[in-house]
Amino acid sequence: MKYTCVIVDDEPLAHEVLEGYIDRLDSLELVNKFFNAVEAEAYLSSHPTDILFLDIQMPEVTGLDLLKRLPDKPITIFTTAFRDFALEGYELGVMDYLVKPIQQDRFIKSVDRVIEFLVLKKMDSQMIEPAIKSKNIIIKSGTKTISISLESITHIQGLKDYSIVYTVDNKKYVIKGYLKVLDQTFAPKDFIRVHKSFIVAKTYLTNVNRNKIELGSYTIPVGRVFKEAVMQIIRTR
Repeated sequence: MKYTCVIVDDEPLAHEVLEGYIDRLDSLELVNKFFNAVEAEAYLSSHPTDILFLDIQMPEVTGLDLLKRLPDKPITIFTTAFRDFALEGYELGVMDYLVKPIQQDRFIKSVDRVIEFLVLKKMDSQMIEPAIKSKNIIIKSGTKTISISLESITHIQGLKDYSIVYTVDNKKYVIKGYLKVLDQTFAPKDFIRVHKSFIVAKTYLTNVNRNKIELGSYTIPVGRVFKEAVMQIIRTR
């Protein structure tokens, strides 16, 4: 299966690099590209797209502004020279960000994450037993019932109207439902909200560097309103 993608970036070199990477992957199909957000908005508003490669800093309309305007946001990967600024877009449907100059291995890793999410999303999984009733989350995925140990969960990411549960053994589960619902379900003694789009298990909360938490290969932003509570946990250890 091929996933449709669109490039939006005001730099010709960025287009050249991304097009080259996309052409080498059988799983991707480049259906359009734009050098400004205004033209991109007109296209994306009427053409559903699986993956959007989006620059942040563009003249007239920024990448963040474009995402805010789109009623049906594609799964987005930021392509940017501004590492810290990219973290602000997670709650707008941003799955990952690639820092320029973009390396091919990092590009492939990011695309794999998006495709994995899109595949898991089709399973239409739902949580059927709240975590507060046991030491496990019970979810139903198709005809399967899956039990996930709370102790195995490292963090949870909210993405649009879905939540992605990440475990210590590198497994992922996509559950239909907003992160806010899970935040109310999980025991506060074990988990903490660190950002509008992320919950982290306190066991794995060991360090915050420049408003980010590094969990293996994942970089998790820490929101301003959550930072003091996060730092309090770290200070008391």
